[in-house]
Amino acid sequence: MEQTPNKRYTGKVVCVTGSSRGIGRKLALRFAQEGADVVINYFRNGDAAREVAKEVEDLGQKALLVRANMAQEEKIINMFNEIQSEFGRLDVFVHNAASGRNRSAMEVDVKGWDWTVNINTRAFLIGAQQAAQLMPEEGGAMLALSSFGSDRVFPFYTTVGASKAALESLVRYFAVELAPRKINVNAISAGAVETDALGHFPEMDKTLAAVKEKMPYHRMVRPDDIANVALFLCSKEAEMLRGQTVRLDGGMTLLVP
Repeated sequence: MEQTPNKRYTGKVVCVTGSSRGIGRKLALRFAQEGADVVINYFRNGDAAREVAKEVEDLGQKALLVRANMAQEEKIINMFNEIQSEFGRLDVFVHNAASGRNRSAMEVDVKGWDWTVNINTRAFLIGAQQAAQLMPEEGGAMLALSSFGSDRVFPFYTTVGASKAALESLVRYFAVELAPRKINVNAISAGAVETDALGHFPEMDKTLAAVKEKMPYHRMVRPDDIANVALFLCSKEAEMLRGQTVRLDGGMTLLVP
């Protein structure tokens, strides 16, 4: 009789913010395939989020759908209250939700700055504080999605790049502070990923063409590549990787500009 492969996240509860589309959707589904019940967070894309929830349930796992604007502290706290009410615990917190005011540095306005930092960085601060309180004695994991704009300069990426640099710093601080509680915290810094989100940046065709010219490998990063690394980093196998930002870019940032 053929044996069912072991699933790394059987009996676990995983929360993925911004999981109605793109990378977040892929993460939610891959964790569900590995046996996890999944909290699907969205803000505007309700229909897409409901489709993800159905796909999770079709995989035989529970899906909790939570609408919450990651720019608002009370909404984030309410989301974790719903998680506690539904599951009574949380094993993995993935901060994927992101936004940005795509302007040059001289054109960034305060409103756009606050919006970007609140969603990309402050939401992780609040989310990590809340998530840690729901993690069991045996520990858990947190993961933040960054980008190589955190330490590289790209056109119209000022607010996002700065917010991601701060995010990676927060990851290091939480990794040290939560280590005694057996909670692991890491980040993935992905290169240009093939999703619809790229279309929101001005002159993206020109930027992508320049990126592709530099790639030592034959393709761009895909959401599945990120999911592969995420599943490892949030597992027990990665318990000695703490506070790290793993570059996932096909080797592109190894090259001299």
